[in-house]
Amino acid sequence: GNPGRIAGHADFADPARTLALCAPEVPCGAAAAQAFQEAGVTPQPDSLEQDVRAALTRVELGEVDAAVVYETDVRAAGDRVEGVPLPDEENVTTDAVVAPLAGSASPALAAAFAEYVAGDDARAVFQAAGFRAP
Repeated sequence: GNPGRIAGHADFADPARTLALCAPEVPCGAAAAQAFQEAGVTPQPDSLEQDVRAALTRVELGEVDAAVVYETDVRAAGDRVEGVPLPDEENVTTDAVVAPLAGSASPALAAAFAEYVAGDDARAVFQAAGFRAP
């Protein structure tokens, strides 16, 4: 369910709602801070977590009404949480980069993996998990 009736970023400024955010120094927190800044909203979190999993767990346990997490984590949680999609104009994205290391013990295997990740087969797997195409 959505006990806090969260519909968008503005709801995170309402002190009547209990909210978890990632701390600003971790990637999920930096992304949330950017989204709130762009939306002109000052959130009122009840907790700052060190990773997205901890923020989501607070929702799963019913300790908070909502948390800002990645779509991939909402999908992985299944029916334990309800995701509230944000409009594209309120959303931010993060980048995941893959590249073989110059000093890799298996450079051919590393290059093959990077090539696979950039291909259509992997793209379908990523999209099914909630990742969006670049």
